[in-house]
Amino acid sequence: LDTLEKWVTEIFSEIPNNGLPKPSFGHLTQPFDTPEFHKLYRVVPIRKVHSLSITWALPPQEQYYRVKPLHYISWLVGHEGKGSVLSFLRKKFWALALYGGNGETGFEQNSTYSIFSISVTLTDEGYKHFYEVAHVVFQYVKMLQKRGPDRRQVIWEEIQKIEANEFHYQEQTDPVDYVESLCENMQLFQKEDFLTGDQLLFEYKPEV
Repeated sequence: LDTLEKWVTEIFSEIPNNGLPKPSFGHLTQPFDTPEFHKLYRVVPIRKVHSLSITWALPPQEQYYRVKPLHYISWLVGHEGKGSVLSFLRKKFWALALYGGNGETGFEQNSTYSIFSISVTLTDEGYKHFYEVAHVVFQYVKMLQKRGPDRRQVIWEEIQKIEANEFHYQEQTDPVDYVESLCENMQLFQKEDFLTGDQLLFEYKPEV
């Protein structure tokens, strides 16, 4: 640590501090209210694969990192057991896989918006029925919205335990990657959550 501190001091101490405040984009919470959204775009893929991606632009969710609402929703959407979207689509021979969530990168989650995406890998038959596939996905999301999270604290606690186990028993990462991750966390989380804020769930708040 002494050596690292010495290097940092030598390299960065002569960089002048301009005294300017950190830029804030908090007033731009609806940046995607444009006609280009709410549309269907067909893209010819490079690989031979059929994929349906549905994307929502939401208000910024960074402030809710202790609750992680998008992680909770992606857990429900990505569930593969009985009664799930994927289970239904597989019975129809329309889909092979389904993923929902937010990558938590700067592009998908920042101070102006958060993106939530659901991506379905379609079969050839599913590609012929992609409107019906999209309809099923929206039906499921509508059902989640209608029922609300009030009765699902057990699921949230289950996710919390799994994430805690993964955190406590994770393999040692490359030191450079770890330092980079911590530096990023220092810009996003409270001091006591620098080590854990990007992985653990702390609070259950159904209203969020």
